Amino acid sequence: MFIKSFAVRRKISRLSTLCSPSAAITKSPCPPPDVAVIAELIEKQHWSKLKLHVKDTNPNELFHQLISSELDPDLCLRYYTWLVNNNRNISVSLELTFKLLHSLANAKRYSKIRSFLDGFVKKRSDHHHPVHSILHAISLCDNLCVNSILADMLVLAYANNSRFELGLEAFKRAGDYGYKLSALSCKPLMIALLNEKRFADVEFVYKEMIRRKVQPNVFTFNVVINSFCKIGKMNKAKDVMEDMKVYGTCPNVVSYNTLIDGYCKLGGMGKMYKADAVLKEMVESKVPPNLTTFNILIDGFWKDGNYSGSVKVFKEMLDQDVKPNVITYNSLINGLCSGGKISEATCMHDKMVSAGVQPNLVTYNSLINGFCKNDMMKEALDMFESLKGRGIVPTATTYNMLIDAYCKSGKMEDGFALKEEMEREGIIPNVETYNCLIAGLCRNGNIEAAKKLFDQLTSKGLPDLVTYHILMDGYCSKRESRKAAMLLKEGISKMGLKPRHLTYNILMEGYCKEGNLKGAANVRIQMEKERRLRMNVASYNVLLQGYSQKGKMEDANRLLNEMLEKGLVPNRITYEIVKAEMVDKGFVPDIDGHLFNVSTKS
Repeated sequence: MFIKSFAVRRKISRLSTLCSPSAAITKSPCPPPDVAVIAELIEKQHWSKLKLHVKDTNPNELFHQLISSELDPDLCLRYYTWLVNNNRNISVSLELTFKLLHSLANAKRYSKIRSFLDGFVKKRSDHHHPVHSILHAISLCDNLCVNSILADMLVLAYANNSRFELGLEAFKRAGDYGYKLSALSCKPLMIALLNEKRFADVEFVYKEMIRRKVQPNVFTFNVVINSFCKIGKMNKAKDVMEDMKVYGTCPNVVSYNTLIDGYCKLGGMGKMYKADAVLKEMVESKVPPNLTTFNILIDGFWKDGNYSGSVKVFKEMLDQDVKPNVITYNSLINGLCSGGKISEATCMHDKMVSAGVQPNLVTYNSLINGFCKNDMMKEALDMFESLKGRGIVPTATTYNMLIDAYCKSGKMEDGFALKEEMEREGIIPNVETYNCLIAGLCRNGNIEAAKKLFDQLTSKGLPDLVTYHILMDGYCSKRESRKAAMLLKEGISKMGLKPRHLTYNILMEGYCKEGNLKGAANVRIQMEKERRLRMNVASYNVLLQGYSQKGKMEDANRLLNEMLEKGLVPNRITYEIVKAEMVDKGFVPDIDGHLFNVSTKS
């Protein structure tokens, strides 16, 4: 601090010398006499004296004099900060603002520039200082290197403050001026765009970096790989991996993990084979898999229905002395529960505890859900009590699984008792809670009670499309399809409901079961003309069964041909309907060989 103050005093002393008569003889540039006095006041932070001293001076002119003198840019910055913070009516021009930043850049005060620009983009309104005006102010200095540094830091400031639109514009305009940016600003910009799902813009920035010869680093490449993986463009993601090698950048564990995760989430046949191939390439490249790698693969295999693959990866993980964490065990337990292997899931839970890994809410929810779906309510409730005993707070999801299990087993009183318990615990029942209870009441044939509960939910503005489907199906099962139709009409007009195919299929099926084919046909018209939803395979199956059960075989045959002509592929249910309701009753549909081919497959 002493050295800095000494340096500042020398600078002030020099300013005084420059204003002396001898200075005039050498014709050195002579700042106004006040500059030396002002500099000393700024250096000593005598702001009240400074305010009196400059009260009759134009702030912008004085600021220009300070910057144009050889005054330390740190003092200029200090004056600027005081000026804008204590004089709300004063606005420093963009030209002067960036002249200050130029002087700071020349003095290599980069951290101060970053801090300044961070505050600058937060405070300034977009319409006050458009990006093109800022870039123009930067361009007023003829030092391309300094201008590039400022433009780079501007893009960084926009990205760090989630102003990705402005950051992208600044990136584009910086290219127009020929400024060379760095990966340090491009990476945060791409991350901001990625978080906003602006995948095309991420690709644009990457390609522009390559075109402008901005050297990407491993982090930049990883962001681009991640972007392509999120939209399933795995070939492009692989191409970026190849680009890395061309640029002499070795893919790291994050690069490989991102690619493996992309394949695992891709869907379709052979996805895990491709993920496994990336793992082999990773090992061959001497990049050791880490905990995240194994967790991604374990999760991917069980979601692909290949639990043995998950176990194999788990064993390999242990062989490589990589310690599983709670995410690892949760994936395995969830996979076992989904496959109905409850005893194995319980054993895995025990292994988890023995390994010193504490189960969390996700672990307990997976086990409770597994017990509930396998009619093991006692075990589910024991696990629920164990969860609370460990101090873990159950959520609405936890309660909903138990309530749903009670409702499906016809124990409605227990279901409502749990709802009351969750309310006492301060957990607000959500739409799924009500859906479970309404569905239980409908299954028990208590439509009136279900409607009352539905009305309670409606008063809170909570019903969703699933709620309507449940109650509509309840009405239809009681042969009251007209009430279901009225409910749907009210939902569309009052709640802004947006029906889907399933919505209309429920209604059409209700009318068909009542033998009201005209009503079902009217629903089809409403679906296609009013909602602009084309019939799908499930819709045709509903009408196909309705017409054939009513003995309208020719009409059913016409529907079957119409379905095939539209390019819709019959599913298993279609063939079962055709066989049971048409062929077995002595009517062979005339569909030009389609039935024979498909029947052979089925």
